[in-house]
Amino acid sequence: MAKTEILLPAMGEGIIEATITKWLVNVGDKVEEDQSLVEVATDKVDSEIPAPLDGVIEEIFFNEDDIPKVGDTIAIISTNGSETIQNEIQKDESKLEIENKEIQQKAAVTEIKIDESQSTQTSSKTPEGKFLSPLVRSIADKEQVSTEELDRINGSGNTGRITKKDIINYLNTRTNTGIDKVPKTPIEKNTPVQQATKPQINKDQIYSGGDYEIVEMDRMRKLIAEHMVMSKQISPHVTSFIETDVSNMVLWRNKNKDRILEKENVKLTFTPIFIEAVVKALKDFPMINVSVDGDNIIKKKNINIGVAAALPSGNLIVPVIKNADRLNLIGIASSVNDLASRARENKLKPDEIQGGTFTITNFGTFGNTTGTPIINQPQVAILGVGAIVKKPAVIETPTGDAIAIRHKMTLSLAYDHRVVDGALGGMFLKKISDYLEDFDVKRNA
Repeated sequence: MAKTEILLPAMGEGIIEATITKWLVNVGDKVEEDQSLVEVATDKVDSEIPAPLDGVIEEIFFNEDDIPKVGDTIAIISTNGSETIQNEIQKDESKLEIENKEIQQKAAVTEIKIDESQSTQTSSKTPEGKFLSPLVRSIADKEQVSTEELDRINGSGNTGRITKKDIINYLNTRTNTGIDKVPKTPIEKNTPVQQATKPQINKDQIYSGGDYEIVEMDRMRKLIAEHMVMSKQISPHVTSFIETDVSNMVLWRNKNKDRILEKENVKLTFTPIFIEAVVKALKDFPMINVSVDGDNIIKKKNINIGVAAALPSGNLIVPVIKNADRLNLIGIASSVNDLASRARENKLKPDEIQGGTFTITNFGTFGNTTGTPIINQPQVAILGVGAIVKKPAVIETPTGDAIAIRHKMTLSLAYDHRVVDGALGGMFLKKISDYLEDFDVKRNA
């Protein structure tokens, strides 16, 4: 009987682990090659892992909410399902046991005595031997749940393993019944750790106002919320605005979109034109294309433009056009269409939403004229694009000033005041506006 291990694949640069969010198959199920087996998630993107061949699921090594590392075996497929493979000790447990032995040997050689009561991290097993996943241990550490308490939790996972839902349900019960948390002693008793307390809203006010319904945030919404709060805490935001006459741009696009679609098979929206203008402006002002590391400014040599896209779920994702300065307008348009389409179908690869150096978000898609976007860390600026509307405007003519109907839009630039002052931010925004206003109506593409 041939057996094939299903490994957690590489998920992109810098990603070493992923969360099992949903198994799509069970032990004993017959699967076909390329059939999706499991949904996994990183802090960047959700993905599915397909079956490499036809067969039967013999064993699943990780439960939902567990966090395997890249290269770990998460399941086994057999081309013959008549045999049942006995459960083996999980790889995580084996590795931890080896590491613990190595630590004990080193401690014996150097005569280092470690007081386990002073550890602030929950071990991988409870006193009764229940395995604890990294996610469960992390929650236990945060909420100060002792291993003795964890032993009292009846796990609903495979072989009685405690899942994320199990420990959260326990925490709710512990809060409601008034059971005290078991504090953990810091490693250094003489060095108190100062933890910043988050501002809290009175819960009575949250639930006031009559009847209500509780809707739990999904995983992506939680990540977005954390990322936005983190960005506001890190970067002192300043936002500048400018009104731009984009009549030439609108005229050219409306005149050429059908020709480009027929000739290049590319749907041309306004977004690629905005990206083209931003790329030109970043070349003029490279100190916008940077990140901050402590007291160091990291100048990025590549220009990678992220474009915020709304998903059908209501969440937001930012696919990135790498090396946008090396693409012509048709190339940018083709990349935008491809990434946006696959974003809506949840088919983006992890590295396609990483490495951005500047972000554009389009408020105009929803008819909004402007907004104050939040910087996408670790970038230092983000451009908000408002709706294009017809307005009466004063224009200069050879015979004097006149009032005409023009296509106008408002651009908003939020920037990190640690490294981008008002002068630099204002000049950069004005340069983008100039490139859009001076759009060549005679260009081919």
